[in-house]
Amino acid sequence: MCYYTIQTKFALEVQSRFKAKLAEPSLFQPSAVVNGFEHPKTPVITDERPELIQHYNWGLLPHWAKDETIRSVTLNARIETLEEKPAYRAVIQQRCLVIANGFYEWQWLDTKGKNKVKYQIGLANEALFAFAGLYSMWEDTSTGLIRQTYTIVTTEANALMADIHNIKKRMPVILQPEDENRWLSHAPVHEFAFPYEVALVAKKADGEALTLW
Repeated sequence: MCYYTIQTKFALEVQSRFKAKLAEPSLFQPSAVVNGFEHPKTPVITDERPELIQHYNWGLLPHWAKDETIRSVTLNARIETLEEKPAYRAVIQQRCLVIANGFYEWQWLDTKGKNKVKYQIGLANEALFAFAGLYSMWEDTSTGLIRQTYTIVTTEANALMADIHNIKKRMPVILQPEDENRWLSHAPVHEFAFPYEVALVAKKADGEALTLW
């Protein structure tokens, strides 16, 4: 799964990497820990405005949601069931890139998860990348406020992530740079399911030497 991400790069580097401009520069805040359960606004690029980097809330709110409570279980969306789940099937063609340069996952050392090791995972040299995402527009009927929200798509774990995420054996879909436009252009979602992957690196978050898989 993917509930804690990293985005520590500065605005100019992000804009250069994705060839897009920040829609609201004041919202851009690099962070070493982005906690999905706080439903923060983070930088995304949508299929509708690929020239802009916008800020959407993490935790997808489908248009039919009566309130915001569902967003605690829509931080991630399993790629295998996107067309089946009511929260995602209506937005399967509302694609976005979720900008990051890492994420965290915990390896369980016992069956109950009382003893865990935290890993930082990403590309070599902590390079920027994009998670595959879906987005939605939700109206709060009590205020008329329109909330722009997203979810990160996940897939079966590769060898690295199966070792680290050793209970559920899942990982976020990280797009190869040459496929970012394909995702935004609505290429079939199954083409991005494992064995689709990028070369990931990981290290224990306490600062141990980088481990390569």
